[in-house]
Amino acid sequence: MDKTLAHATISVDPEGYLTDFSQWNKEIGTEIAKEQGIEMSDKHWAIIDYIQQKFKEEEPLSIRGIKKSGVIDIKAFYDLFPGGPLKKATMIAGVPKPKSCI
Repeated sequence: MDKTLAHATISVDPEGYLTDFSQWNKEIGTEIAKEQGIEMSDKHWAIIDYIQQKFKEEEPLSIRGIKKSGVIDIKAFYDLFPGGPLKKATMIAGVPKPKSCI
């Protein structure tokens, strides 16, 4: 299904995840974050960059992987993306929902 964000039409699945990563840009990420009640900071963008890099490398994403990344400690990850940090962070990053998320 289609959705309009940041003056662009993007394709999303029923849960709101982008179905075409090439449609993502920082403006769209910022708008998705606003919908999730998150005001993006440099720390948020560092996580988004990490998630997108792992996606491009076709490496599976998990909370454990974030913890081992050295990008952020797990408590801060939960603080930055409250109420389902991996789900919200991957949605903002424009990548599919990780299989480890229910």
